[in-house]
Amino acid sequence: MHDLGLLTVIVLGFILLMIAGFHIHTILLTIGILGLMYVDGFDIISGFLSHDPFTQISSYTLTTIPLFIIMAQFILKAGVVEDAFAMVYNVSRGKPAVLGSLTIVIGGLLGAVSGSGAATSASLGQVAVPELTKYGYKPALAGAISAASGSLSGIIPPSIILILFGVITETPISKLFIGAIVPGILMMLTLIVCLLFMFKDQRKEEDQISAGAREIGWRRSLIIVVVGLFIFTVVFGGIYSGIVTPTEAGAIGALAGLLTALVLGKVDLNFIKSSVSETAKITGMIILILIGANIFSRFVSLSLLPRKITLLLEPLLGHPVLILCILSVLFFLLFMFIEGAAVILMTLPVVLPIIQAADVDVLWFGVFIAVISTLGLITPPVGLSVYAVSSTSGISSEAIFKYGIMIALILTIVVCGLMIVFPSLVTWLPSTVK
Repeated sequence: MHDLGLLTVIVLGFILLMIAGFHIHTILLTIGILGLMYVDGFDIISGFLSHDPFTQISSYTLTTIPLFIIMAQFILKAGVVEDAFAMVYNVSRGKPAVLGSLTIVIGGLLGAVSGSGAATSASLGQVAVPELTKYGYKPALAGAISAASGSLSGIIPPSIILILFGVITETPISKLFIGAIVPGILMMLTLIVCLLFMFKDQRKEEDQISAGAREIGWRRSLIIVVVGLFIFTVVFGGIYSGIVTPTEAGAIGALAGLLTALVLGKVDLNFIKSSVSETAKITGMIILILIGANIFSRFVSLSLLPRKITLLLEPLLGHPVLILCILSVLFFLLFMFIEGAAVILMTLPVVLPIIQAADVDVLWFGVFIAVISTLGLITPPVGLSVYAVSSTSGISSEAIFKYGIMIALILTIVVCGLMIVFPSLVTWLPSTVK
């Protein structure tokens, strides 16, 4: 009863502080410190706070985060996203279904490069939605396609979710990246099938289809293609072959992004200031969440809640699929309300012992959670990617959510179901990494 009361207080604390408008790192820090004082007295706080937060954020693995973020900033601010979509539209001129499919593919790849689902979705909302509507798509469907495509950044490497999972669980990030390739491709294919059925149901008359996108010069097109292939080769090929580490891949990608902006004539003082400023803001936010999550994690560990919950679920541990179904519903609900990185950091201290006790592969579980995190970006009430598209395209978020919910449910059934039935979809490729 005492344990149930403590768990209830923790959950209520989270809910009340979120309603009050506190940031997630403040919530984690507050509950963590108060919890430590309750469990082990005030003396533990001074000793713990003096060295643990620094140890947590001084990890070499975390250097991957700012490198991939600044790479994304360089690429986005160089206008590569807009030009890449213009190229796609010109290639698929007059073929709306092909256009939508290529939008999903290139959106997924751009999300992988940027590492931010909301940022990529915002770019797609500004660039892709107007062009998709010209080709006969309803604005709401065009918005849902853009939001879902950008959200693939949660699963397609380099994913911040996978990086944080690797740091917390001490799982090799390179193997997480490689393990996410097949599920990422599977999500793209499922999205394309969804798109084809949805577009077929709402197709407009042919005379409402316009001529297409602006032309891109051959020189600019060549630069975009070369940069895209280079970054893709470094991130996927380099990590898979063992030639570069994820951190080195991020550094090379950032340099490639800067050189691209230089060649395209986009680099000036404002370009550098805004890129560095955005990188510092996003990285700082993640670091603060990490510190808060570390303190909250220590409180959870000392309270022995993970062990007690594991004992409570002991009758189910012999049925890993049932455990995964329960956790899938839990994570899906959390990702609907809370930003992905925060969910990973605040739940892993409780969930990881349960997963290990159920004999579920930790690497597989990391990729599985990354898949679910992408679904949270397109489902209400938060749906960050949907709101990003809505703000840049002018389409109401409610209209986009109608399609977003359907897409999320189909992805859950198909992709999550296949991953549970065939775990080798995740584990086979990492086993071949050099």
